Parts: sequence; C-alpha cells; structure tokens
Amino acid sequence: MTHEVFNQAPQLAGHDVSADAALLEGIEREGAGWASEELHRLGTLAGSERAREWGRLANEHPPVLRTHDRYGNRVDEVEFHPAWHELMTVAVENGLHAAPWAAGRPGAHVARAAKFYVWSQVEAGHSCPISMTYAAVAALRHSPALAAEWEPLLTAPAYDPGLRPPAGKRGVLAGMAMTEKQGGSDVRAGTTQAKPLGPGRYALTGHKWFNSAPMCDLFLVLAQTGEGLSCFLLPRVLPDGTRNAMRLMRLKDKLGNRSNASAEVEYEGAVAWLVGEAGGGVRTILEMVNMTRLDCVIGSAAGMRAGVVQAVHHAGHRSAFGRRLADQPLMRNVLADLALESEAATTLMTRLAGATDRALGGDRAEAAFRRTAVAVAKYWVCRRAPAHAAEALECLGGNGYVEESQMPRLFRESPLNGIWEGSGNVAALDVLRALTREPGAREAFAAEVALAKGADRRLDAAAGRLDGSLRALAGLSADEAAFGARRIAEEMALLLCGPLLVRLAPPAVADAFCASRLDGDGGRAFGTLPAGPDLDTLIGRALPT
Repeated sequence: MTHEVFNQAPQLAGHDVSADAALLEGIEREGAGWASEELHRLGTLAGSERAREWGRLANEHPPVLRTHDRYGNRVDEVEFHPAWHELMTVAVENGLHAAPWAAGRPGAHVARAAKFYVWSQVEAGHSCPISMTYAAVAALRHSPALAAEWEPLLTAPAYDPGLRPPAGKRGVLAGMAMTEKQGGSDVRAGTTQAKPLGPGRYALTGHKWFNSAPMCDLFLVLAQTGEGLSCFLLPRVLPDGTRNAMRLMRLKDKLGNRSNASAEVEYEGAVAWLVGEAGGGVRTILEMVNMTRLDCVIGSAAGMRAGVVQAVHHAGHRSAFGRRLADQPLMRNVLADLALESEAATTLMTRLAGATDRALGGDRAEAAFRRTAVAVAKYWVCRRAPAHAAEALECLGGNGYVEESQMPRLFRESPLNGIWEGSGNVAALDVLRALTREPGAREAFAAEVALAKGADRRLDAAAGRLDGSLRALAGLSADEAAFGARRIAEEMALLLCGPLLVRLAPPAVADAFCASRLDGDGGRAFGTLPAGPDLDTLIGRALPT
C-alpha cells in the first residue's frame, strides 16, 4: 500500500430520501398526510445501495433498438437492462403512474406527486413513461368509451412489459408523439395524415421526430384530418394480436435521460382511434400536457433536492484548509443558498399538486389558480435546475465531476424538464396567454399572493412591482408583450414562492428568500446570500433526518 485513504466523504446510502422537512410538511398541508407511512417505505428503498445501483446500471447500459429479427422480420423492439425493469416495477407498484385516477380519495394526486419526487431522485429517466401514463388519462376522458376500456389497465398497479395484446396484460403504459421534423413545438405544422377506416377508427401515415418512450403499449398521437389537427390513441399491438404499423427508425442519442428510450417513428397506415373531437387535437392533448408540465416541475424539484443533499453530505465530511467545508463561511453561504432554492421549489411543487387534486375534484378557484401557476412554475423551476445542479456538483470539486459520484448524471438531466412539454419561451408565452385569455386566472393568482399581504415589507414591495408590470401589459402590442414574457414569468414565480414561504416555512427560510430574491440584497449566483439569514436552519433542513 502506498497510502491511507482518508478525508473522503462516505457513500450516501442507507437513509430515507423522504425525510425531507419541506416535503413532509407540504403533504400534510395539502391533504395527503395519510400517505406518509408508504412514502417513508419508498424513501427508505430510494436511499438504499440497491436502488442506487439500479440507477447506475440503467444509465451505463442504455436501451438498444432491434428493428428486425434474425430472419429479417420487422419487430421494432427496445431492449432494456434488468435494472430498468426493477425501477419501473417499484414505480408502478407504488402508484407513481396513473393510480390516483382510480383512488377516489382526497389527496391522492398529492401523495402520488410526493412519491414521484422521492423515487425520481434515484433515477430520472424512467420517470418519463411513468409521467405520461399518469397524464394520458386526462386526455382519454375526452372519449368516455376509450377511457372505460383503457383506464383499468393504465391505473393497474402491475408492471407488465412486452408487446402483447392489451386485453391479456395486467397493466399498460402510455407514451406520446406530437412533434415532427418541420414543426417542433409548433404541432399545428404536423403533416401526419389520418384517413377514416370506420366510426372513430383511422389509418395514420407520416412520422414523428420525437416519440417518447416507444416501448409503451399505447400512444397519444397528433395527426391531420379533414377537420384539422386531431388526437388519436395508437396501440403498439392491435386487439387481434398483430403489430401495428408503427416503425421505430432509430433511438435518439441524447445528452442525458439516457436510460430512457426516445425514438423517431414512421407510421405506415397505423390503426388509431380518435380521442375527443376531430379538429380538436390541440385542446385534447393539452389535457395531457398540463399534467406532464406539473411532473416537469416535480422532476426539477427532485433534482434540486438530490443535488443539495449530496453537496451538504460531502461538505459535512470533507476538510480543507484546516476545517470542514461545511464550517467554511463561503461554503456555508453556497450550501444555504442551494438549500433555499430547493425548499422553495419543493414547497411550490406540493402547493401545485394540492391545487391539481382540488381542481380535479371540481374546485373552480383552484383550477383557475393552477392554470397560471403551473405555467409559471414550469418556466421558473425548470429554468433554475441546471444552475443549481452545476453549483451542487462544484461543491464536490473534482469528486463531483467523475461519473461515480452520480453528479454528472444529475447535471445532464437538469436541462431536460425545461425542454419537455414546451421550452422556456413556450412556457413564458403560455403565462401571458393565461393572464390575458383565461377567465379568472389573473384574479386567482392575485388572491394567492394576497394571502401573505402585510407579512413582509419586501414581499409587499415586490407584489407592487409585479402589479405595475401586469397593468402595463394592457398598453403593449402582442409583440411587445411577448418580448418581455420571461421577465413577467420570473416576477410571478418569485411572487408564488415568496408568499408560500412567508406563510408556511420557518421564519429563517422566509427571511432568506425575501432578502435574496425579492429585496435585491442577494447576488445573481448561488452563494451570494446577504448577511443575516440563519444559515444553520437552512442547511439543517437540507439534511435527511
């Protein structure tokens, strides 16, 4: 032996990932406290060495496309490492997919959001088909007959992979195919054609540039009919057991999310069923997109939580220049700032999950609030995630730059939720659309901010500035308003998080947020908190208990 290994942080394993103060307080407030025991069981598994190994293996052995068998027959199969199937089994059996739709219990969507947040910290890639399966139900309900046929399989707590007739499976998963080469986010530019075969039944011919999770059992697909862009349900295997004419051309070679397959596909007269009204495809698919956008927020919040936990753990065990990193003043500033951003995202995420639960239960005020707030959060939380991941990685120094630390994987995943379901510009413009076109949306947002009125002068001042910005919109042309859409979305995001923390978080958390995000005393980079905040509380709440 040439040397003794010391001053290295131990492996972070054997802890409960759900032991997250902001998360646990949030699910209690939002009506899902009844799920805490099962959440802790999932959190304990998520913090185990076994789960960590599943995440590593699923990314080191990415999916492989097999277009043909050895005899030249078209098969279009995607093969996965066994670790992927372990991750998927846990997710489905714990109800992270469409289970809340069948639960019929207040708080079911909040409980599901909390579990999704916890289990996503193990490995983010497999959350894509889980998220789309959850969201597909909202769109399918535009066609009650299709919903009655497919919901029992989509909500079943059984992971049953493989291409077989759906009627013979214990459970199924759903994917999505909207974008084409020439259109991207402009889905109305799609050229895929749908020709009627009979009542509600069509043959689709065309392509999709991104088909998310092509190994799923069914997909919601956009195609053109005589009435305009329409939404369809397209199964991989038809009821008679034959493979549908959906051809997987290649898998995308992506920056991150490498455990999950994303494909380019072509349809050669693939059979599909109309969902909703012909010509109403955008309206129908938006029901799904609005649910997956919430999952983008949850996924980004989960990534922030995973990053700050790793950073605080490392700094608590690593020493430099004569003392622990966690005791160095500037490092404490960085850790506290990362923890603050993470807690704000988690608190906002649980509030949105609660609004979703209540909106689906018929609460119109919550539905109006959710319409604007999800778009705002999708823009802001997903925008903050890459900078947060980079700073958390840097806290580990060179150790954070090597793959074994898992921080590079976290960093590569961090931009994805900002792109999925509408990039930053799409989200910011959707905020403007909600403010100017959706009845009650602006008033619902203002009512949420007003709940903390008078509690903090900095918050009140920021609310006044936002009110001025929103009133000024009335005098702008459409192009002028669009030019400033990101600034409006950012102001609104801070005015969502600030009141929530002032009302619900410990005073140390609220004070630090108002001082650094609303009052202008903080800098632009993480680690620039002003003097005064209680850093012990901020950092302490970032540690899993």
